[in-house]
Amino acid sequence: MGAADHITWIETFRIYTHPRVVAMAFLGFSAGLPFLLVFSTLTAWLTEGEVSRSTIGFFAWIGITYSIKVLWAPIIDSVSLGLLTKRLGQRRSWMLLGQLGIALGLVLMTLTGPGSLLLLSLSALLVALSSATQDVSIDAYRIEAAIPEHQGAMSASYVFGYRLALLVAGAGALYLAEYFSWTMAYLVMAALMLIGMITVLLISEPQRERGAIPLVLSASGMRSWFRGAVIDPFVDFFMRNGKTAIIILTFIGVYKLSDIAMGIMANPFYLDLGYSKIQIAEVAKVFGFFMSVTGSFLCGALVVKWGLMRPLLIGAVAVAITNLFFAALSTQEPKISYLVVVISADNISGGFAATAFIAYLSSLTNKAYTATQYALFSSMMTLPGKFLSGFSGVVVDGFGYFEFFVVAACLGIPSILLVLYLARIKDRGQSSQP
Repeated sequence: MGAADHITWIETFRIYTHPRVVAMAFLGFSAGLPFLLVFSTLTAWLTEGEVSRSTIGFFAWIGITYSIKVLWAPIIDSVSLGLLTKRLGQRRSWMLLGQLGIALGLVLMTLTGPGSLLLLSLSALLVALSSATQDVSIDAYRIEAAIPEHQGAMSASYVFGYRLALLVAGAGALYLAEYFSWTMAYLVMAALMLIGMITVLLISEPQRERGAIPLVLSASGMRSWFRGAVIDPFVDFFMRNGKTAIIILTFIGVYKLSDIAMGIMANPFYLDLGYSKIQIAEVAKVFGFFMSVTGSFLCGALVVKWGLMRPLLIGAVAVAITNLFFAALSTQEPKISYLVVVISADNISGGFAATAFIAYLSSLTNKAYTATQYALFSSMMTLPGKFLSGFSGVVVDGFGYFEFFVVAACLGIPSILLVLYLARIKDRGQSSQP
């Protein structure tokens, strides 16, 4: 049983009124806003600019920056930005720098446009690099600003803001481009970054267990910085977790496999069944957004009441089962009621599992190395799933959607077994403490 089972449900959900939990929604919005602006929204702009499909495909490489942010996370974790850090602190100063870079990059994109693809790609790269930098800083702030029992609520609030930003940067930008222009759409998005900047100026810097490491430009100074900022965070993780460290890293790599593997085939699946683009937009995107937020907020409250492991197990089981719902949907005629049921189950379980997992990853970090360790975990979280999802079309073409979703459901079994194993280890550890 969780340590907080005695808390009433009213007290449980009251966590969402905590100022730092509320602030996370605004920071989540700031984190989510630039994501689509260098991906699907940008590809729509390039398509209307009559850019070749091959060239548009190359723009996808910009997204690699989000998967390799662990490479510069040690700098964000330890290097001071001078006067800016003295005024705002380590986390807020790097957040603000990332937000300024995003806004500048979006403005530069409006000045270049598809007419100058080299300058447009460099501007989009500035947005992506700044966005990944902001992500590392926000993740570190979220972990350091709240106790472990509140990490579920912090994660849920962050996911809500992030998903809302995806709607704004996706559907909102397309509406602005349709009724005004792409220039106007991206300028409005750049202006919306003020939401994150104002939030950074209003929140307080969390306490850190380790200050910034001075970066001395000498051979011995560089070696000392590299050891403290890069080597020590990884050594610390293995020292704290011992033999269990490899199991934990394996669990991080497989927990999202089932969800990520099927995600790329979702829209082709809906279209092949006979659902229209309008039905997909209204049910899968807009309605799905509210279902995902519902799952996130429910999980955040349950983490407060039950602790981490039980919600983590529920999320793993639910995500695997919803893939079987998609398998069943593939055998039915395209009725909107069927789609609503499946989308509801998928988004509630997805939002629930994502919130539990973010809270779990947060609990693994040592607050002396927050940014570096969490960047490592978040990179490992997505890379295996992204790799396997590349073969999803091969499975669909070779066997069919029913078999594909059954396989996707089976990919969730390892994560369920590992949750049970890690929960057992945690219970043993707690029972052995005096």
